[in-house]
Amino acid sequence: MSEPHGADSAGSVTRTLLAPGDAVREYWSTLPRAAKWVVGVAGFGLLALLPLFTPSFLNTPGISFGGTMAQFAMVAIIAIGLNVVVGQAGLLDLGYVGFYAVGAYTVALLTSPDSPWNKVGPNGFFSQDWAWLACVPLAMAVTALAGLILGTPTLRLRGDYLAIVTLGFGEIIRLLADNLSDITNGSRGLNQVAYPRVGESEKLPNGVFSSGNSVGEANYGTWWFWLGLILMIGILLLVGNLERSRVGRAWVAIREDEDAAEVMGVNTFRFKLWAFVIGAAIGGLSGALYAGQVQYVAPPTFNIINSMLFLCAVVLGGQGNKLGVIFGAFIVVYLPNRLLGVEFLGINLGDLKYLFFGLALVVLMIFRPQGLFPVRQQLLTYGRSARQLLRGAADKEPVG
Repeated sequence: MSEPHGADSAGSVTRTLLAPGDAVREYWSTLPRAAKWVVGVAGFGLLALLPLFTPSFLNTPGISFGGTMAQFAMVAIIAIGLNVVVGQAGLLDLGYVGFYAVGAYTVALLTSPDSPWNKVGPNGFFSQDWAWLACVPLAMAVTALAGLILGTPTLRLRGDYLAIVTLGFGEIIRLLADNLSDITNGSRGLNQVAYPRVGESEKLPNGVFSSGNSVGEANYGTWWFWLGLILMIGILLLVGNLERSRVGRAWVAIREDEDAAEVMGVNTFRFKLWAFVIGAAIGGLSGALYAGQVQYVAPPTFNIINSMLFLCAVVLGGQGNKLGVIFGAFIVVYLPNRLLGVEFLGINLGDLKYLFFGLALVVLMIFRPQGLFPVRQQLLTYGRSARQLLRGAADKEPVG
């Protein structure tokens, strides 16, 4: 009857040998839901203040830290959307940048003066002040429709075949944007894309979101970061509710073993299509955010390298873990900007970002293939209650 003590001591040894990412995950899973909300609100509040009170060791001397954080928020939204497809449903998507491009071009085509489809001003149905905000749901709807059109014939494929099809989709979108010069203005791109007109004054005639806003610590990048942070929180709440629902459990079952899930009655094609459409809509939202922030959209931005970087953020952070992929997005954005202008032996380290990410992925795949913060899935609706009940029964069992 001494086995429970041995098992407990072995478990304590195992817990002491946990990696930092596992320790954080284990601790987080033991917190009640109210405590998670308190920690989350405090964490995102501190994150929002980071551009205003930037520690010296974290600052990016070669570029505005507010602009870096704005880029991070945009890539984090992309990583959350891609995580739904890759991390939750287990669908290898190498052309996710195509959805990002569709969202950006939807906003640009409807608001740029260089576009023949411009609908801003007296001849259109968008006012200058609200054009960007009105185009955001349109961009998400168009991108979701693109995901539906792509996913319906292709999601019956698996593995490498699906990866090649999605890779081709991303390249097709980029080539269409480059060659349809009468509509997209070709390689010259679309300028003067609409952005939110908020906080206009004599000092800032175009508002706080304009690229000319560099007043004080809260420059235009900081304002875009705050906006992206609000959108990120909304998406996290949506995706979190989906994960805890029947849809999320179906995604996990499909990811682990699609054949077994189908035998157990899961409509695998329908749930994969749901993941594809939801992930595409989130990618379109990030594309709309990019178009408004940069106010310029051109085909070279949506190349295959960027698609690989988005996937790198998901793999580094931990596939299936929403907060983990956000951390991965921060690494992907922050590291090149931090090394920008830093020279070693006459080499600009900022130009070697792909080398660093490649080495990081190789090391990660050897020592920690599940990512820095691997997900802990709850496949049972009342899994925690069942575990607590079993632990209580084990504690009451007489020893010796």
